[in-house]
Amino acid sequence: MTRISRRALATRASKLALQAAVGLGGAMATRGAAATAHAAPPAPTPCQKQATAPVKTGFEKLREDNYAPLKGHKIGVIANVASVDAALRSIVDCLHDAPSVQLHAVFGPEHGFRGSMREGFSEPETQDPQTGCTVYDIYAKSGDALKSILKKSGITLLMFDVQDTGSRFYTYIWTLFDCMAACAQLGLPLLVLDRPNPISGTDASGPVLDPALSSFVGRAPIALRHGMTVAELARLFNAAFMPALAGKAATLDVVRMEGWQRGMFFEDTGLTWCPPSPNMPSALTALVYPGTCLFEGTSFSVGRGTTMPFLYLGSAGVDGRIWAEQAAAAGCAGAAFRDVWFTPQVDPFKNTLLHGLHCAVMDRTVFDPVATGMTLLSTGRRLAGPAFWRGNGKTFDQLCGSRKIRPLLDHGADATALAATWQADLDRFSALRHTHLLY
Repeated sequence: MTRISRRALATRASKLALQAAVGLGGAMATRGAAATAHAAPPAPTPCQKQATAPVKTGFEKLREDNYAPLKGHKIGVIANVASVDAALRSIVDCLHDAPSVQLHAVFGPEHGFRGSMREGFSEPETQDPQTGCTVYDIYAKSGDALKSILKKSGITLLMFDVQDTGSRFYTYIWTLFDCMAACAQLGLPLLVLDRPNPISGTDASGPVLDPALSSFVGRAPIALRHGMTVAELARLFNAAFMPALAGKAATLDVVRMEGWQRGMFFEDTGLTWCPPSPNMPSALTALVYPGTCLFEGTSFSVGRGTTMPFLYLGSAGVDGRIWAEQAAAAGCAGAAFRDVWFTPQVDPFKNTLLHGLHCAVMDRTVFDPVATGMTLLSTGRRLAGPAFWRGNGKTFDQLCGSRKIRPLLDHGADATALAATWQADLDRFSALRHTHLLY
């Protein structure tokens, strides 16, 4: 190889590196990249700013206080595999080892305390070998059945510490809701330890649940992307819904985080992401989830059983290349699309080769998961035809929280037209939400 060719290759490599930096960063101007290598990088936006110190979760603050609110109580804790301290140790083990804490029982939500079960399933009642505590199954339990379990456990205080994802149809918040109603009727105090909303907490968006569609993927009228932490949701649930549902509000206390700001995404917190459920492997998954999980109500796969759940969407009968082109042409801020082939390893699409698209987040500060999801639904429906819906459409309506969206999609409505149907309800929810924010 000659000296000239080496120099030419080096120049070409530098240009390729510059193009890659511009393309991936999304915010670096070509003129700035061409400046001296010692120039200071552009200041991050508030949502991009990294935390100067790790956020302290509610559990960390409770431990700093030497577990003072727990003293004198027999404690029951709702927890799972993501209920960990900053060193990734289970809070159940931490509570068990604390001399001042009487840990009496553990309660497992969907997927179970150990997270061993797939969606829609839970682990049976068992004994935790590490602590000796009974682990009760409370997934989808409510009313008398749930009250019976809580009474049987013998606890005098129930604690909730589970990582949420920021979407209405993620079931852990409805386990909290049902337990709050049971606690109110039993006179059992409830303590909620706060954790970050991983997709930020600046705004609510999407349809507000129609109460007629109430289910375990939505018990009460909140927005699809609620923009709240679990402690804030607990305050809202207790004030707005418990008096009518349970006859009175629960005796509720919360332990706030330290250092969390509403504009933070999970990557800004300094905390380590522990998947709270098997198909929520990253905080990026959580970010797209409010929009792409709606495809669970369609005949399309959401990528369960692949390495990219909720980022891959597809079907055996759709041309993913055309779909990706149409989605890109619709103009989803902060998103890009490419066609992909994938083969899920779990039912209902196990071992079936599918063609679809990859929804990639290029700039999370402007990415709108609900608007993007509606655009993908609109373009996907046009390509798939009437066979797009799963069953009679009930699953989609429950996930969406509205019966208005599906007929409009059948008639070709785009994301802007769909958003107009829920704006008035969203405005009312946003006003209610604002009164219960802690940060």
